[in-house]
Amino acid sequence: MRILLVAVLALLLGAQPAFAQPNLGPDYVQTQFGPMGPAGVDLLQKVTLAGLWEGPAGRMGLEKSANPKVQEAGRHLVEGHADLDRRTVELARALKVQLPTQPNEAQQGWLNEMQAAPAKSQEFDRVFANRLRAAHGVVYKFLATVRTGTRNTAIRDYAKVCMDTVLDHMTVLEATGMVDFADTDAIPLALVAQPSSIAPTPSIPPLPQQYQQAQPQEQGIPDGAIGLGVLALVVAGLWFWTSGRSSRKMHP
Repeated sequence: MRILLVAVLALLLGAQPAFAQPNLGPDYVQTQFGPMGPAGVDLLQKVTLAGLWEGPAGRMGLEKSANPKVQEAGRHLVEGHADLDRRTVELARALKVQLPTQPNEAQQGWLNEMQAAPAKSQEFDRVFANRLRAAHGVVYKFLATVRTGTRNTAIRDYAKVCMDTVLDHMTVLEATGMVDFADTDAIPLALVAQPSSIAPTPSIPPLPQQYQQAQPQEQGIPDGAIGLGVLALVVAGLWFWTSGRSSRKMHP
């Protein structure tokens, strides 16, 4: 009987917890901050690319615009990306991530467009505000996706700082009054405000009264916990039963 008790206890102690983490695959590496996957690497590289063109664009806003609101937006861009660049380099070094050193082709094209626009003109202000606001909208959604799914605490904290900075930049760019929200190709977020063309889902009729009362309430106890509890009760019962028999043998 005691052998049976030992076997049951071994089963209880050896049971795998319900929250054991699955194998994340070969693309992940373990770091001091938790698992690091492709999304974290992509985040560091994309934020670096953003700084490589948005920092120079901010300096152009300060130098080429006569609009104080555009100049203010340029100042936010320069200061915000200087801070993000420092954080990005430090975290990439800690996580051994290689960072780009040049803006990509599309980003360089936007910089060329700003450089070609006449200084102190509304044309420059419009290009500045719309190109930067569109890019920040895309980046913000990407940051939110990575922040939601990552298990790496350093990447979560970093993504939060990036989201705060990007939201600040979007706010000051919108405050220029030059952003064309009707251009849904450049700023697709404007589509969110449009009425939905999807037909509403038909409502499901309620169950009859006699069935409503019979519906069991959802319980918050997982099946694995119930099974472990039953095994524990079995062990306790066997223990008390064998102890009682031993006691009766000793005291007839």
